[in-house]
Amino acid sequence: MRPVFEWNLGSRSLALGKRTLVMGIVNVTPDSFSDGAEHLTAENAVRHALKLLAEGAGIIDVGGESTRPGAQVGKENPSVSAEEELRRVLPVIAAVKKADSSAIVSVDTYKAKVARAAVEAGAEIVNDVSGFQWDPEMKKTLAGLSCGVVLMHARGRPDEWKSLPPVADLVVLVKRELRERAEAAIMAGIKRDRIVLDPGFGFGKRFEENYPLLRRFDEFHELRFPLVAGVSRKSFIGRALARNGKDVDVQARLYGTLSAEIVAAMKGAHIIRTHDVKATVEALKVADLVAN
Repeated sequence: MRPVFEWNLGSRSLALGKRTLVMGIVNVTPDSFSDGAEHLTAENAVRHALKLLAEGAGIIDVGGESTRPGAQVGKENPSVSAEEELRRVLPVIAAVKKADSSAIVSVDTYKAKVARAAVEAGAEIVNDVSGFQWDPEMKKTLAGLSCGVVLMHARGRPDEWKSLPPVADLVVLVKRELRERAEAAIMAGIKRDRIVLDPGFGFGKRFEENYPLLRRFDEFHELRFPLVAGVSRKSFIGRALARNGKDVDVQARLYGTLSAEIVAAMKGAHIIRTHDVKATVEALKVADLVAN
């Protein structure tokens, strides 16, 4: 049995642990690794978000900047400015909330300026893939906002990932750094019951390092926070499914993704972040009957 939490989103709370919640991905970007340009216009992104809600997503995660390998992020001149990111995500957040006022919307950003504006537009969660490391203002900004936060582990920045040295025990490293970053967030004024942790599959992890991260996912319960797993269509799944020595394409990773998501859920993930909501929701209904 996984632990049960009440996730404080500010104006309401969300029960986590009694069943596996699904977070549906909406990328309003031209260059995301999996679905770049598919939902670049606000109209298409909103239509897709409402479709994911209808398919059973409990949360919609809207992102306006790709953090794919090699991307320039968190520097003086990032690939996507805060102004451009806001232009992409704010209309989508506002329109989704207008269409369904009960929808829980998350903004996928590491920029404090974007986080603040998104929450003011109706987002109730800030999902920071850097774990508050790429923008020094993020912890202070979030401490002053009323929302839930996802603190994800990233090892280095996307343009550094290829050169990172291997780690003897990645699970121990990720666990230690997540604990340190969560404690720093609490010290900065972010209440503990607002924080959810994500070990960050693929973010600065080599192909072979992701498999033990998944196999030992249950060890992250030692940190005593709710947990998110985002394995959807990741490159380590493409490597596991390789044919004739070639990783399978992103669009051919559904069954591998579902397998990894079920493993994560069985090992206690509270939230699964995914592109393929309908398939994931249906698979998790069976897994939850066993896990709970």
